[in-house]
Amino acid sequence: MNRNDFADLYPFESHFMRIDGLRYHYLDEGRGAPLLMLHGNPTWSFYFRRLVSAFRGHYRVIVPDHMGCGLSDKPDETRYDFRLQSRIEDLDALMTRLAPDQKLTLVVHDWGGMIGLGWAVNHLERIDRLIVMNTAGFFPPNGKTLPQRLRLLRTPNPITDRAVLHLNLFARAAIHMAPRRRLEPKVRAGLLAPYDTPHNRLATLKFVQDIPLSPRDPSGPIVARVDGQLERLTQRPVLLIWGAHDFVFDRAYFDEWRRRVPHAEAHWLTEAGHYLLEDAPDTIIGLMQKFLR
Repeated sequence: MNRNDFADLYPFESHFMRIDGLRYHYLDEGRGAPLLMLHGNPTWSFYFRRLVSAFRGHYRVIVPDHMGCGLSDKPDETRYDFRLQSRIEDLDALMTRLAPDQKLTLVVHDWGGMIGLGWAVNHLERIDRLIVMNTAGFFPPNGKTLPQRLRLLRTPNPITDRAVLHLNLFARAAIHMAPRRRLEPKVRAGLLAPYDTPHNRLATLKFVQDIPLSPRDPSGPIVARVDGQLERLTQRPVLLIWGAHDFVFDRAYFDEWRRRVPHAEAHWLTEAGHYLLEDAPDTIIGLMQKFLR
């Protein structure tokens, strides 16, 4: 990974903490009330770069890289189990160290949603506001199934596993499918940079294989608990910002959020896809600024 290839887009100081001997990377920019931003798969803290720059003048912006992602260590399965519970525990260790008593605004996208909400239901007193983008806090609504391409990757298989690990299939496909507009070469390089070898791509595969679709799945009980606690969690102000062109977190997910959180301020962005912060950053920054005021 050559950070110099995109250093001007990501001009932030790196911080690390040790968790069970592994280095967990995070950004910690600015001062004030904390904004905790949690990325999904296959992104990393680079995805939030515009939000970090926009808000660090008035807030303390904390953005971790989940283990195996971004600038965090890339362990194998003998060192880390890559399950949702472990990711929640990593986040808890970080926030216990950085801001053990402060109320915060939680900003989540994709897998960051279930990681963040899974942590938040254990710390309801810490959550001041929620900003939710293209993610879930519940099992697939209305009996929805995963798109076929994700179903194929979710079940371990030598052919699909090799495609993700050796051909970088998941991250490369996301570059073309997740944003609505074509990304600049330097942005594509930044998003793909951590996943430059088969070993470094393991987390992108394990995230898909851990997708919980029912309480019977290994991470299913956590989703069930978040689902059951969602009404309590969302009693505070909630901002929903949705990229309309998302083949996974589609209109059904947006509508389910609106049904469950009718008081939420909700925005459906027709100009954006799953990587909505790449498609409509200025719009989203403006909506967040208004909401946080």
